[in-house]
Amino acid sequence: MYHKILEKLEGKKVAILGFGMEGKSTYHFIRKYTDMPLTILDKKDVFKENPELQEDSNVTCIWGEDYLSHLEGYDLIMKSPGVITKDIDTRGIPFTSQLELLLEVNREHIIGITATKGKSTTSSLIYEILKQNGKDCYLLGNIGTPIFDELEHFQEDTYLVIEMSALQLEFVEHSPHIAAILNLYEDHLDHSGTVKHYHENKLRIFKYQTKEDYRLYCSDIEPLNSYMKEGYLGIPYAITLREEEGENVTSLHHDKVFLNGEELFDTNTPISLVGEHNLRNIMVALTVASILHLEKEKTIAAISHFHPLEHRMEYVGTYGGIHYYNDSISTIPASTISALKSLPKVDTLIFGGMDRGIHYQELVDFLNTGVVPHLICMPTTGHKVGQQITNPNVQCFFVETLEEAVKKAKEVTAQDKSCILSPAASSYEYFKNFEEKGRAYKNLVKNF
Repeated sequence: MYHKILEKLEGKKVAILGFGMEGKSTYHFIRKYTDMPLTILDKKDVFKENPELQEDSNVTCIWGEDYLSHLEGYDLIMKSPGVITKDIDTRGIPFTSQLELLLEVNREHIIGITATKGKSTTSSLIYEILKQNGKDCYLLGNIGTPIFDELEHFQEDTYLVIEMSALQLEFVEHSPHIAAILNLYEDHLDHSGTVKHYHENKLRIFKYQTKEDYRLYCSDIEPLNSYMKEGYLGIPYAITLREEEGENVTSLHHDKVFLNGEELFDTNTPISLVGEHNLRNIMVALTVASILHLEKEKTIAAISHFHPLEHRMEYVGTYGGIHYYNDSISTIPASTISALKSLPKVDTLIFGGMDRGIHYQELVDFLNTGVVPHLICMPTTGHKVGQQITNPNVQCFFVETLEEAVKKAKEVTAQDKSCILSPAASSYEYFKNFEEKGRAYKNLVKNF
């Protein structure tokens, strides 16, 4: 399959925009097969930082704060997802990407998953179900493996489960054969500018489908359900926790999941994924398995053996009689609320992070019910939310660092109760990403 993509690059004047994980993956793939001239554009001086570029006589590097002003004169620009273009006029710029090129040459075996929250868990679960059913498959995309890293191994019948972020979808003009949106919330306003633009980027996963494709969405979540009335093609499959009948509706009836009259799963089956949001993720995966006519027993076995991914309501351990959970992936209020509803005996919540302009009233209202008696509020958003907690039965502790937060949690959390880190905000002020924050939290919990 890789040769089809090489043909699309042949004879073109190509630039790689952004030299992070995906940019480097694109460069290494191209250089493995051709010494065609390339230009690399990045804010940093990537030529100085990468000796391999210094040894490449057919590469030109353009760097600096104004690197986005050098996008003219190319036939194709391989844009990395991390490059933010909301402040420039992108009309007429020939952006493409690893995802777009793959969709152009082989979309029939691609299962695309996107959402504000839950896409990594669902993508990983579908991948494990395919493996359990003996399928040749790969897990790629936003979850951490660039598509081009595995491209040469794909066969015509290989299933590709791809987690797709809003930034990866922003400029695509092709859609997967099977596509799912789990939910849409307010997020990434620092990247997308507006909620509307962020949602539009996500919805591109459906935009170019045909009547022969499959469109999966959680119909009991707004505004996602309302968007589905806008005339998208693709055979619609609605996933809902309500008891609903209808063609291609995956729904819950007396603890059992049904689709078109067939029982797919008994929710009393022992599993590690907990909470309503994870039940929806499971139902989406079951729907994909049904569309692909996978074996029911093997599918259930894969779900039963699946464990939560790191930083997603991850059980850290019991220390000093307190049960600790790491949910650093929760960077929006809705996700933190779901975690608090799902985990047992939560006595202390550690939360807060960078203020990206999203709304927090829903979280304020939820915490004011007294569902969590101890709130450890970190800057910046944690301090703002904590100042609005008026329930006298809720104690708020304002701290400046994660170390202070964990120390306070050890002091105030009751024995045999749980403490959870679930920021409801981005970690970028003090940490590189949610992974770094989650691992720092786990180290502090274990070593204090």
